[in-house]
Amino acid sequence: MTDFPGIIRSSLSQTFTQDGITVRVEIYKIDGTDGWTLELVDAHGGSTVWQDSFATDADAFAEFSDGVEQLGLEKLIDPDDDDLATVH
Repeated sequence: MTDFPGIIRSSLSQTFTQDGITVRVEIYKIDGTDGWTLELVDAHGGSTVWQDSFATDADAFAEFSDGVEQLGLEKLIDPDDDDLATVH
């Protein structure tokens, strides 16, 4: 994620790889707001953004970790219709 003025990037943002798939886990918020955004960016520049914001960056990272554990990374970046109701 390119740094933009007013964007606070969490130190929990990182690159993550599972089963040969790599994504950038981006956790950020706009300066002066309360909610943290969780976004996964794949190797092709595709983006998966959670619609709901999180109270803390740790909550956002926990959501990512839980999703990987329950569904796997591939399903997080390319969910079935059934997965959308559960994860995002």
